[in-house]
Amino acid sequence: MPQSIDHIVIAVADLDQAVRDYETLGFTVLPGGEHPRGSRNALVVLADGAYLEIIAFARPVPSFRWWKVLDEAGSGLVDYALLPADTLDLDLARTRAAGIEIEGPIDGERLQPDGTRIAWRSARPPEPDIPFICEDVTPRALRVPEGKARKHANGVTGVAGVTVAVRNLAASVARYRALTGLEPVACGTVPGLGFGLAQFRLGRQVLSLTEARSDACESLTRHLGRRGQGAYAISFFGPADRCLDRALAHGARLEIVKAL
Repeated sequence: MPQSIDHIVIAVADLDQAVRDYETLGFTVLPGGEHPRGSRNALVVLADGAYLEIIAFARPVPSFRWWKVLDEAGSGLVDYALLPADTLDLDLARTRAAGIEIEGPIDGERLQPDGTRIAWRSARPPEPDIPFICEDVTPRALRVPEGKARKHANGVTGVAGVTVAVRNLAASVARYRALTGLEPVACGTVPGLGFGLAQFRLGRQVLSLTEARSDACESLTRHLGRRGQGAYAISFFGPADRCLDRALAHGARLEIVKAL
């Protein structure tokens, strides 16, 4: 079953401006490359091996959910991926045996600015309350660079957690159980805050599923209405607790939390 967060996807209207803004937020941003569909990306690689993919589209891709969310709701978080624990094929077989509908394997590739080809395979669920799974074909260090690229002026070292907006908490909990093979470490209602919560732990990373249950949770309800189910907010390990400027993050809810 999937073992850790592979990457988090942020779709933006202007990639060059997003690169400058994420550098202003204290991240080291690397050039990515071009995909066959005409999209371009840039990367923020973290010391724990996860990364942010900042992606923009040169032309409309109406059949692709990331583009549709960007077009209809603007820049922001659109998806996240997990690494397989074994191979993608084995994880796919186990996931399907557990009753999860998922498409794949899907071949993917992009060209770096120097012409180097990077290739991977993925498997994607039709409903994005659960993440997709991504596996490298070419050496992982090509897709996820190592060394000084993983050091950031803001002190961020890795992904602490992903908060996921869902419409039906019980149904999504069952799907995460099937996908990860794990039981939630917490499940219930947060008194006074208007939402249901279930949390799954992948090592140090926590996946928090949230369901709006009252008008007190207006932000979550609005997100579900505009962007649908999926990644709602990201937390990073770093030197001190703080929220990052959403305008500079191009709509993404990002925060740094100090590891205890």
